[in-house]
Amino acid sequence: MSAKRSNDSAAASIQWLLERGEETISQVLGDLLGRQGVTDGLAKVAKGAVHTKGRVDRNVETVLHLLNLPSRADYQKLLVKIETLQGSLVNLNMKLDRVLAQQHERKPRPRVTKPPQN
Repeated sequence: MSAKRSNDSAAASIQWLLERGEETISQVLGDLLGRQGVTDGLAKVAKGAVHTKGRVDRNVETVLHLLNLPSRADYQKLLVKIETLQGSLVNLNMKLDRVLAQQHERKPRPRVTKPPQN
């Protein structure tokens, strides 16, 4: 029974420490983010990261072009062309179905004649 009480009190102590830790971390982060210099620094870091990503993307695209390999932009261009062609084919198919239906309606049906009996 004593082991169970010590486990319960240890778990309660750990829970209390975790709650205090969360409160302390929240307070420290709130204080840090409340300072103008920290938010300006974070904004500069984010802006620099976006700029660097753009440069890396352009450099990778250049290397792919030099190696005669398609880039993501090339795939996007091809995808747009394929979708356009697919739409054109669907429209053409619908028009062809209409024309065939009209021809079938206009075409007189041949009369079935019986061969002469001898």
